[in-house]
Amino acid sequence: MRKIVIAGGGTAGWMTAVAFANTMGETVDLTLVESDAIGTIGVGEATIPPMITFNNLMKIDEAEFMRETQATFKLAIAFEGWKERNHRYIHPFGQAGHDHWTCGFQHFWLNGKDRGHHEDYSLYSLESTAADNFKFGHLPDKRISYAYHLDSGRYARYLRRISEANGAKRIEGKIHSVELNNENGYIDHLVLEDGQRVEGDFFVDCTGFRALLIGDALGVGFEDWSHWLPNDSAIAVQTESIHPPAPYTRSLAHEAGWQWRIPLQHRMGNGIVYCSKYMDQEKALQTLLESVEGETLTEPNFIRFQTGARAKHWEKNCVAVGLSSGFMEPLESTSIHLIQRNVIRLLHMLPNDEICQNDVDEFNKQAEIDMEQIKDFLILHYVANNREGEPFWDYVREMAIPESLRHRIDLFRKTGRIFRHNDELFAENSWVQVMMGQGIVPESYHPITTKMRDEEVSHFLKTLKDSVAATVDNLPSHSDYIAKYCPAEK
Repeated sequence: MRKIVIAGGGTAGWMTAVAFANTMGETVDLTLVESDAIGTIGVGEATIPPMITFNNLMKIDEAEFMRETQATFKLAIAFEGWKERNHRYIHPFGQAGHDHWTCGFQHFWLNGKDRGHHEDYSLYSLESTAADNFKFGHLPDKRISYAYHLDSGRYARYLRRISEANGAKRIEGKIHSVELNNENGYIDHLVLEDGQRVEGDFFVDCTGFRALLIGDALGVGFEDWSHWLPNDSAIAVQTESIHPPAPYTRSLAHEAGWQWRIPLQHRMGNGIVYCSKYMDQEKALQTLLESVEGETLTEPNFIRFQTGARAKHWEKNCVAVGLSSGFMEPLESTSIHLIQRNVIRLLHMLPNDEICQNDVDEFNKQAEIDMEQIKDFLILHYVANNREGEPFWDYVREMAIPESLRHRIDLFRKTGRIFRHNDELFAENSWVQVMMGQGIVPESYHPITTKMRDEEVSHFLKTLKDSVAATVDNLPSHSDYIAKYCPAEK
């Protein structure tokens, strides 16, 4: 397994390339095939904290990376109109309050409400409070949890330079066909439109929705999840920045889906996600363009998609990375994370000589669990809504949901408890913030909270809230920090 071929570029292709080039070096012959004539989806501009780990593993300098990608910092996602019209809550990174080993902070907060303390839960979160006050700064103890807003096209080009400097080779060309070995059914080589053959021992499919290798050539099917996540269309457009960038993503619900606003240093990324059954393209485009701020910089980019997952992410000598492995709408900014997970997982299980079916099975099992857990978290945002009288929202509120999600909701509603399974992406705090933000409030709390006297509860809650407020007061503004730390060229 010395000749590795990556089919397709974009974020998925070049994240794969940089990981192989930096990690394996000269032990592999690494080739990436892409065509400048084929555009990428390129709207995934918001990320989540694990991306910091990926960049650190690749020895990427943060300030340089942010300058190159016109990036800003991201502390949270603000959900506007999701629970009901004119309602807003924040899903922050990090942790709110202070947990006890027997239970999470939400139990103490709920007990405090019964004792007359009615401060908003977000005031106990450093990330929520900083986001609402447009503040950001690196703290000495790494106490603030963050991610990035970035230009994904620039990110791919930045990774390309690093990859090529570490030995990766790029071939320009469109893939005409994928040829299989007649004896074992493995991929033998790619044939480009100009007749060039690209041979390899192992192939990574980064061809996006087309899934030319894993789907077309190897025949791996696709599991449709649109009955749970019915949005199937998006329109993206970029506009000039007219305000200082907020350190959070905005997600604004509308009558048949939602819109995003993602602030970069020199422009705003905007888009609308909708279900074509409940809104036509003309109405969606009108809704988007009437709501954006600043002059448009690009023509609208129209995207059709189907939510779901590939039945297997690794088949024979091919692994799917990115959109070829499945698609989750970008509601919680998980697209780049799923690229990262499959790339890191592949490097963990990279065969030395012959492919081991045990590795293949374990890879597929782990990838399936990742997708299933994220799917449940996304469905939660839809099913827990009070936007009555709108057909789209009525459908997602009343639809049957996976039993795994039903159990989580019922458990939290009755007891306030969230249990994190295995190494799943979203931690307890994320589930708590979204559950309560969407109006699912626990009916009880852990008995350990009743052990505290009234004055102890008051002191505990006040100390936590004051500590958050004092820390945020001492932070610089988000825009000032960027201007000093990582200003991009205009």
